[in-house]
Amino acid sequence: MRAVCAIWRRELLSFFVSPIAYFVIAGFGLIGGFFFFNLLAYYNVVIDRVSAMPWAANQAPSINQWVGEQYFQTLLIILVFLIPLITMRTIAEERRRGTFELLATSPISVADIVLGKFLGVASVVLAMILMASVFPLLLIVFFEPEIPPLLAGICGVSVFGVGCAAVGLAVSSYTENQIVAGVSSMVVLLLLYVIHAPAEAMGGGVIASILSYLSPALQVQDILKGVISVKAIVYFLSLIALGLFLSFRAIEAHRWR
Repeated sequence: MRAVCAIWRRELLSFFVSPIAYFVIAGFGLIGGFFFFNLLAYYNVVIDRVSAMPWAANQAPSINQWVGEQYFQTLLIILVFLIPLITMRTIAEERRRGTFELLATSPISVADIVLGKFLGVASVVLAMILMASVFPLLLIVFFEPEIPPLLAGICGVSVFGVGCAAVGLAVSSYTENQIVAGVSSMVVLLLLYVIHAPAEAMGGGVIASILSYLSPALQVQDILKGVISVKAIVYFLSLIALGLFLSFRAIEAHRWR
């Protein structure tokens, strides 16, 4: 466990020594804030229109659905594009510099290397999400939303982000070029995000059910609405485990070359 913590600290330091982490985190916060306040402005317009209709006075739209849920959906799409910028350098950059050979041939186990690097990447992703979560939490101060769905939405975005980080780490393990790792991770995450689209055209069947189950965008839908399902938790835990396993196999194969 001491080796895992050492690699974890090393990864965090390497992220925050370079300007990449600051640009990505700041960019995520700015983009998230832009969409949040746009959604909030649109919600206020809808409220004004509803208030002008006497017959609809008691049918005010829910701020959780119009602002909270839509904001979290937007964060998912942004994460698909930004997480590869964080994960692309985790292992690919070390291979390019030649420091990965020292790490791979050290007495540290492969599992410790993978887990330490994953915790480092996941910590940065969670820091991004925590900063962007300030905006929906402002709704509690100035409005009267349902608090449990908001908290569940933050949890949903968090497990989605950590799952994407595990996939990005796995992709970075199989290449020495961080640009290739970043683009490949983005392609894989985009494919996973839209993999349910063909299922809708199929109209049902076993293949359609499999494609729908494989989509993290569909799995996280219930959580964003405030319903934390066991199926979704199992899915994201499986996605993380698969990403760590593929990373483990890639590093282990490199160690035995």
